[in-house]
Amino acid sequence: MIHSLRLKNFKAFENQTIQFKPLTLLSGLNGMGKSSVLQSLILLRQSYQQGLLQRKYLALNGNLVNIGTAKDALFEEAKEEEIVFELIVEHPDIQTWKWQFTYNKQSDVLSGDTAPITNKIHEFSLFSDYFHYLQAERIGPRNVFEVSDDLVRQHFQIGTRGEYTEHFLYVFGEQKIHKELNKLIHPQEKSILLKSQVEAWMREISPGTNIHLDPIPGVDLIRLEYSFNTGNYVSSRYRNTNVGFGITYTLPIVVAVLASSPGTLILVENPEAHLHPRGQAKMGELLALAASCGIQVVIETHSDHVLNGIRLAVHGGKIKPEDVQLNYFQRREKQGQAFTKVISPHIDRNGRIDRWPDGFFDEWEKSLYVLLEPAGE
Repeated sequence: MIHSLRLKNFKAFENQTIQFKPLTLLSGLNGMGKSSVLQSLILLRQSYQQGLLQRKYLALNGNLVNIGTAKDALFEEAKEEEIVFELIVEHPDIQTWKWQFTYNKQSDVLSGDTAPITNKIHEFSLFSDYFHYLQAERIGPRNVFEVSDDLVRQHFQIGTRGEYTEHFLYVFGEQKIHKELNKLIHPQEKSILLKSQVEAWMREISPGTNIHLDPIPGVDLIRLEYSFNTGNYVSSRYRNTNVGFGITYTLPIVVAVLASSPGTLILVENPEAHLHPRGQAKMGELLALAASCGIQVVIETHSDHVLNGIRLAVHGGKIKPEDVQLNYFQRREKQGQAFTKVISPHIDRNGRIDRWPDGFFDEWEKSLYVLLEPAGE
């Protein structure tokens, strides 16, 4: 797993170390650098997949992320024209991997002056098929979805926008979930087949959900429809476009989690998107359960309900408090220069958080304080 990541002269960070645990939550106001942390990891993976990282190059643009040029990547007030990524990982022992890239203003491929890392780096989750990244802009409701035998069957991927989720579930839906993911088995579902477990967890979002997947003959597309149980009654099938964004946005996350094995790294942006509060809390619980099974989960979120779902999982003994890392990104200023500072509140065995810095999921408390005051004339 990733233990820590140091970013030097990258976007909002002059020199910042971010700590990771099995479950890591990134939060903060917009534009504080949360996405930049995920982007740094994605840049390394993207460069590795392009065969550039092995030759000491960093690709700023590709099929996973597009940063622009080096000018867009360099910290605005950088004192040195270099960008440094330093990962401390457990693989299988604690190791430090460091990449140092030279600034070239107009280039979108940066060269490095660090010796290439060769000690089985290909086995680490960030660079292997034991990895899922789901960006904030996922595929919305569609009646049909793309098929990719290469990414799905050969590399076990669902796409950064979740665009191959339906094909993935069609191909692997009748396989059992990994034997070490017993904590993830939904208590209301006896079957441990992937599709059955996915449906059970999706019912936490929308009660009675049944998933129907049908390949369309002659074209590389697959149709997704839903039906719903109400008691003994089963509805007709509904087109995905008539069901709503919440289910479609959630399905890739649920599939990625339940289809993974211990050692997988999952990065998710805004898992709360289009979900009602109960669904958001259940999403927090699901991600906490995944982390307790040896899957490393990193989420960027603005949802206090997701946080509370994690806190409830800690309170219920489903995940250890020491396996949860809370990172809050806050804008600071020093000598007229703005920079991002990472604050890390701790969570205890009772699910309580030791400190609440200004802006850390405290908007409801602030609003309630105002509402308790008598209204003005």
